[in-house]
Amino acid sequence: MPFMFERVGAAPVSENARQYMVRMRDGVRLATDVYLPGRDDGTVLPAVLVRLPYDKNSRYVHLDRIAHLFTARGYAVVVQDVRGKFRSGGATLPFLREPDDGYDSIDWIVQQPWSDGVVGMFGDSYYGFTQWAAVASEHPALRAIVPRVTAADFSTIWRPDQRPAPVWLEGIEYFAHHWVDRDTYEYVVDHSARPLLDRFDEAFEAIGARSAWFDLMAPRQTERPTQPGPHPFDTAPVPVLHCVGWFDNIGVAHMRDYAELASRPGWNDLQYLWAGAIDHENYRLSHAPVMPENDHALDENALDRMLPGYVAPALDFFDVFLKGVRPAASLAKVTWELGHAGWRTAPAWPPPQTSTRTYWLDEPDRATGALPGGLLTDAPAGRPAEVHWTHDPDAPVPSLVEDSFALLRGHPDFAHVAARADVLAFSGPVLDTPLDLAGPITLHLDVSGTAPTYEVFAKLLDLHPGGQARLVARGQVLVTAATPCARTTIVLGHTGYRLRPGHRLALLVAGSDHPLYLPTTGTGENPWTATVAKPATQGLHTGGDRRASRLTVTVLPHTSS
Repeated sequence: MPFMFERVGAAPVSENARQYMVRMRDGVRLATDVYLPGRDDGTVLPAVLVRLPYDKNSRYVHLDRIAHLFTARGYAVVVQDVRGKFRSGGATLPFLREPDDGYDSIDWIVQQPWSDGVVGMFGDSYYGFTQWAAVASEHPALRAIVPRVTAADFSTIWRPDQRPAPVWLEGIEYFAHHWVDRDTYEYVVDHSARPLLDRFDEAFEAIGARSAWFDLMAPRQTERPTQPGPHPFDTAPVPVLHCVGWFDNIGVAHMRDYAELASRPGWNDLQYLWAGAIDHENYRLSHAPVMPENDHALDENALDRMLPGYVAPALDFFDVFLKGVRPAASLAKVTWELGHAGWRTAPAWPPPQTSTRTYWLDEPDRATGALPGGLLTDAPAGRPAEVHWTHDPDAPVPSLVEDSFALLRGHPDFAHVAARADVLAFSGPVLDTPLDLAGPITLHLDVSGTAPTYEVFAKLLDLHPGGQARLVARGQVLVTAATPCARTTIVLGHTGYRLRPGHRLALLVAGSDHPLYLPTTGTGENPWTATVAKPATQGLHTGGDRRASRLTVTVLPHTSS
């Protein structure tokens, strides 16, 4: 039976835009749409540049509608297919040419008769990265950026704490769909097949082309190119509005960017944070699980309702740093959402009034059953204890999330996953008053494993009175079994989230998370190319002299609000 796929090409150029083929320094031309306000009175304008690989005219990115909101506020909008994608020329290879192409695109803008010589940049994910690449190129006309749900260094997306990490299969598979050639390819791969790499080879053979970047990442046999030029943080500072989602699957990397720049002299005064209870695709916790009438990917009215709030923070930011019509003091340094409790502002992140609270993992022998399982206690257990489970690569723990970029669209209930024998579950006491999480979350564990390498996945949950368990934050680590018991740290990122009275804080610990992550084989073999796998034993150790198995959260003081 032939391999089935769908090829998605470029959509028609918007009737509200004029497309230009803009020449880069090496002669390659990039397809570039310009949106201007309706008036034609010779007024010069600041420009907002968006550079992306997802078809500038597609319904998915809805940039014609976004451009309308910007032009109504007096900005020119320039939207460009990056090199090698859709209508643009050049080789289809991500990341490497973005600094030079960003500089050349800005240079073209400031030479246009409608330009006042000032440029800002805006956009999500990869088109957040292209903003940082342009910062690294140091064009003097680039005065402010608004990167959303992204990272400045592409390597930190897959390894946010720079340690060896589990294989984020979903993230690497992205290149097999979006970075083959100019178009995008939609198809389904059997993630349980071995060797898994053969299934992607089958797809590329059917398509008639390969993804060069997938080939660099998937087998882990080739050293990937480093990010070209200087790191953007080592260049001249520019004002930045970091737009972060508490449920974003690359939020850990983005918050690392914000925290580093907020601590750097020269950069710190120019850093602003907007952090909402959203995921990568801008679905909201307040709508989760998302009903069809609130799904902006499917419903035009839902999209119209979503977009004004999506662009409003950027418009206010650009009014300060591109137009200069508002003072910087009009912007809060931090605007953040406390999930289930609304929006707040603060002078810094975490808010100054926060403190840390530690929960110790106890009674692990109860953790292999259904929630509430073992205990999260306020004091460390005095006696040592341990629990073991079997990681079976042929029966991995299910992710429940088909697309973690749109996690809140489904916002699954993890209660039945917690009941598996290969998943550990721990819960705190039932809350009498709200517990407001507002900052970083870290998990320290004493773990062991019989395989040469093994993985530990952690999910922090809101355990509802009715038994549903919804995700608050997650993290993972790859461990090399060099010692019988390893002390490891799992970063679960940052959040703003209220656990309401009657709810509990809960924690799941497991050895796999499939198909979002590619399970270890139990043999130490490359999981992309292995043909066989075998079960392995993993363990969690608590109490005693080590006392390392603990969860640390950042909390607001309790108030009556």
